[in-house]
Amino acid sequence: MMDNYFTTFGLPLSFDINTKKLAEYYRNLQNTMHPDKFVNAPEQERRLAMQKTVQINEAFQTLKDPLKRGLHLLQLQGVDVNGNTVVDSDFLMTQMELHEQLNSIKQQSVPIDSLNDFLLQIQHEQQQLNILLIKHFSEENYQLAHGNVQKLQFFAKLYEEALRLEENLLLSQSS
Repeated sequence: MMDNYFTTFGLPLSFDINTKKLAEYYRNLQNTMHPDKFVNAPEQERRLAMQKTVQINEAFQTLKDPLKRGLHLLQLQGVDVNGNTVVDSDFLMTQMELHEQLNSIKQQSVPIDSLNDFLLQIQHEQQQLNILLIKHFSEENYQLAHGNVQKLQFFAKLYEEALRLEENLLLSQSS
């Protein structure tokens, strides 16, 4: 049985969570379960406190990230997130166009402005998907949620790729 990270923090099963409250709950749980508070406790209590701390950290890392949160929600609903990918021909075209756009940015002599615009574009797409995911999860439409979580995965990977390019550009400019 999979851990339900929402219950770890006493939160309802929802894609739309208040991340400030989540961070506050996290700090409170960390304070009460921190292993340092169990230094003089019996070995079994220390081990349990350490396990609980690991679970709290894992739950927090999952719930604060929209992509991980969406995947977790889908898994809790029994959706196989590692199975077949949803093939949307329009989105496949979008993927190819965005990869081409990033590749053309790499070819520019001074790509930093174009790259910043590209990163903003990807962030915007992620925000739009987050809005859709709030709707899909609240309506319990897990098929649409699954498709949009997969799109969010694509944008997260593309964003990371663009950030690495930006980092390399900044490093090459400073040397």
